[in-house]
Amino acid sequence: MYIPRTLSDRIQKLATFYPAIILTGARQTGKTTLIKKLFPTFKYVSLDLPSRAEQAEHNPEDFLLTYPPPVIIDEVQYAPGLFRHLKRAIDENRDRKGQFFLTGSQKFPLMKHVSDSLAGRCAVLELETLSLKEISEALDIVISKQFFVSLMARGQFPELWKQPDFPSEEFYASYVSTYLERDVRQIMNVTSLRDFERFIRILSTRNGSMLNKSDVARDTGVSVKAIGDWISILQASGQIVLLEPWFTNISKRLVKTPKLHFCDTGLLCFLLGIHESSLLYSPFLGQIWESFIFSELRKLTAIKGKPDKIWYYRDQLSREIDLIVEREGTLHFMECKWAETPREEDARVMDSICHEIEKNRLPWKPGKKIILAPTQADYTLSDGTIVCSPSRLGHLLEEL
Repeated sequence: MYIPRTLSDRIQKLATFYPAIILTGARQTGKTTLIKKLFPTFKYVSLDLPSRAEQAEHNPEDFLLTYPPPVIIDEVQYAPGLFRHLKRAIDENRDRKGQFFLTGSQKFPLMKHVSDSLAGRCAVLELETLSLKEISEALDIVISKQFFVSLMARGQFPELWKQPDFPSEEFYASYVSTYLERDVRQIMNVTSLRDFERFIRILSTRNGSMLNKSDVARDTGVSVKAIGDWISILQASGQIVLLEPWFTNISKRLVKTPKLHFCDTGLLCFLLGIHESSLLYSPFLGQIWESFIFSELRKLTAIKGKPDKIWYYRDQLSREIDLIVEREGTLHFMECKWAETPREEDARVMDSICHEIEKNRLPWKPGKKIILAPTQADYTLSDGTIVCSPSRLGHLLEEL
């Protein structure tokens, strides 16, 4: 079963403007499946196979003769020496668009080679796990509070929704094991995979919170430098995102520490030992809901040509707003609440910050105030705050 991806149209459009398209994203997000579905007649080669990676790295000219464009090259980061030869091949026929489709699951190492060799010759996109819209439309699912519980606990990796009977716990156990053995060793020489796995599990308890590397280092039993390096590994392989705080030099009361979010709530629940039956009683439910909504927001903005900037807000008075979407000088505020009927008090901080922006005549305008909750029907609070389900988030973004 193939689940259509909303990023498809943008990939096909960019392929008419650029000689190369690079699609990054964590393992198992469906990068290869998507590209092969969009361009079924193109040649395909995976550098996951060591012999192919060795040929591409050490004999790139013969490799490109064996696999001439148009071609899909999977896991291209395993052959960094190939990139300068791709540059030469592109420059020999620069007007020919859609020559090379490259995928990679290690974002930072891949982007270094892209910057060095393919700058101006490629479009770069990132594919995350399935969105709420993709799953509900493909499987004709009625969105309800219980569905949100199932979705957060199961996660949004395509394989788990193509095969509804696939036990998610077995999927994630294998995923973590494979990820530790392959990607961690590829990106950085971690001497103790046991320490690294303990680090990931400790990090999962900090999800949705400001990242304090010293605290994580103390609990893990390694240096702060090692924690910084390991966090970079998780970022590079698409497992976590660091959400930066909205900050302006006009006010020194704002924090400057990023918030940590796992990209997929299913993996997060697995690391926390949370099952669908226990999620509603978990002390982590609020943070998991927030990470889920942040994930949906990233996926929705990724299909745009110019994605919105996303931040969070926190000041030294401990006033916090979960998400801020900045668009053309306007700040739209979003709170994530696991409650079917949020009330005016849930919008109090958003109201306060909006008033301060107007009062201090900052160079931004306050926009919409939105509470995202598992509600069945949209409604508006007395202060103008919109309460709606995440299933309405796409429509709201179009109206901003």
